[in-house]
Amino acid sequence: MDDLKKLIREIPDYPKPGILFYDLTTLLQHKQGFHDMVDRLCSHYDGKTVDVVLGIEARGFIFAPALAYRLGAGFVPVRKPKKLPSKTASVSYQLEYGSDQLEIHEDAVRPGQSVLLCDDLLATGGTAAAAIQLARKLGGEVVGAAFAVELNFLHGREKLPGIDVFSLLKYDR
Repeated sequence: MDDLKKLIREIPDYPKPGILFYDLTTLLQHKQGFHDMVDRLCSHYDGKTVDVVLGIEARGFIFAPALAYRLGAGFVPVRKPKKLPSKTASVSYQLEYGSDQLEIHEDAVRPGQSVLLCDDLLATGGTAAAAIQLARKLGGEVVGAAFAVELNFLHGREKLPGIDVFSLLKYDR
């Protein structure tokens, strides 16, 4: 995976001092790197039934549709409040610095559908856990959570017990 890690730009002190930001846009703009990343993420789910792939606003909107297309599944956006035009289900969740909320169309996931969550990065896991809660609230069966990058040192997968968490690129610091 070092070939893909080399394509990620690391920006120190962004968005605030002491944070090392992993900028995936440099990987996305690299034709072969982007293709390899999507193929490698999807290979983990080959042979598994995936009806819909949930993508979390905003960078999940880049990764999830690519996985959905490759896996022959539909794409469902999970958004911040008041961004979806039809009736929604919502969930509030805690962040390190406060709380936030996510919404999904009430008819986006049908009971019994197999759901794969996809986002760019797994950090503390709060947002991913909230999206999984939404999918289950609508009756979806969550078959996994896929991430391009996981920051192991933030222990985000601990907030996703019982979920098949697959991260392509892992950083220990």
